[in-house]
Amino acid sequence: MIARPRNQLERLANKCDQLIGLEARGIQQVPESAREGKPALRDYVWMWSIWFSANCTAVQFTAGILGPVAYGLGFVDSVLLCAFGTILGSICSAYVSTFGALSGNRTVVVARFVMGYWPAKLAALFNIVINVGYGLIDCVVSGQILSAVSGGSLSPVVGIVVTALITWVVSTFGIKLFHLYQGYAWVPQVAILFVLIGCASPKFDIVTPSQGTGTTVIGDRLSYFFLTTSVPLGWASQSADFYVYFPKSSNRYVVFLMTFLGLLLGKCFVEFLGIGLATGLAHNTSWAAAFDISLGSLLVEAFSPLGAFGHFCCVVLALGICANIIPATYSTGLSFQLLDPNAERIPRLFWCTFAVIVYTVCAIAGHKHLLAIFNNFLVIIGYWLANFVVLVLQEHVIFRRKIGWKWDQWDNTEYLPLGIAAFTAFCIGWVGVVLGMDQTYFVGPIAKLVGEHGADLGIPLGAALTAVTFPLFRYVELKYLKR
Repeated sequence: MIARPRNQLERLANKCDQLIGLEARGIQQVPESAREGKPALRDYVWMWSIWFSANCTAVQFTAGILGPVAYGLGFVDSVLLCAFGTILGSICSAYVSTFGALSGNRTVVVARFVMGYWPAKLAALFNIVINVGYGLIDCVVSGQILSAVSGGSLSPVVGIVVTALITWVVSTFGIKLFHLYQGYAWVPQVAILFVLIGCASPKFDIVTPSQGTGTTVIGDRLSYFFLTTSVPLGWASQSADFYVYFPKSSNRYVVFLMTFLGLLLGKCFVEFLGIGLATGLAHNTSWAAAFDISLGSLLVEAFSPLGAFGHFCCVVLALGICANIIPATYSTGLSFQLLDPNAERIPRLFWCTFAVIVYTVCAIAGHKHLLAIFNNFLVIIGYWLANFVVLVLQEHVIFRRKIGWKWDQWDNTEYLPLGIAAFTAFCIGWVGVVLGMDQTYFVGPIAKLVGEHGADLGIPLGAALTAVTFPLFRYVELKYLKR
């Protein structure tokens, strides 16, 4: 509940909190007095379930499919690259998640302690763009599946709207319903995915090697590795948001482990199946014809030997995608509040509603171009978040060990860093991103050096330049500006 409502909207949010438990709190810190005690084993299991539910969904098929389809990689190459890429991205997001229970602050608020009061608004803006993009992709996948189940009689638009409505209810209600929903959403998904393994895996091609030779295939492998890194890395800008009500005494290492395992296991389970489906396209004409229509049609075709039960499985997968959109939508409402003091006065539930409307409209407009949107959008997420994680890690390890964290000063512009060092290093990191990026709209000069197709090296180059420059700039900032 917001302690002192400043306007009618906040009074309404507080009233809803009192009557039905709808979360009124926004980016305000959750004080230690409100989260005393020690977490039980079930609390840590709940942490795992949040992330496993959010990532064990049908939208992750898309990342798996891109390995063989977009980069011409074989089954073994795709699985290994996907596994190690997911491990790297999950480590980053799991590390950031540990600040939630420690500080009682949301991720975008923690960014203020690293990037400064004003530059942190840039992180909030990027987080909004990420989550609206993910909401668009998730709604499109769900809409395509439901449309394919109906044989085309149901427009993907209807499926998009249904998915958006479910997401709106849970994300707007807040953390209580969010934790309850995410705690169990994974159960039907896992059951259906095991059915898919039995039904479709005999048609997977695990023998055909990757296409291309020499530096060309190396470039494709690097691009796919960093693309799969970007998928779990996309949660780094919000992973602490869902732990702010847990006690400060929560074991930071266990928090990290539960988040890491939830991300890794959920994503790999589905993405490996996506890789398998993609390898089967070349030898199964019915699969290929269905995939030409949409991802949803491919899933329906894969389940087709099961008849009506296969259609039921597809509906469960489609609705299960809500578990992936709900955390992102919840976090988006918080990021809007960080953009401006006036925006903070508008309760999170209204911003969540606005976000749902935006990505629903975008999904309806772009539902015919899923793979292109996904391929170009995902790595862009990784570009800025790799730089962000480097800034948080270096601030934590190098500088805050001496000066400490005063988490209750989350809104004090006199205490928070000016952010000159972080913003400068962040921008220099983007120079590396531009030099190494390999997208349809631009290929950097360094990316062009690898093979015929190039290699997307934006993430490592951007992170490296940020890591090299930030400590020097931050040392100067602390010496002369004292904060």
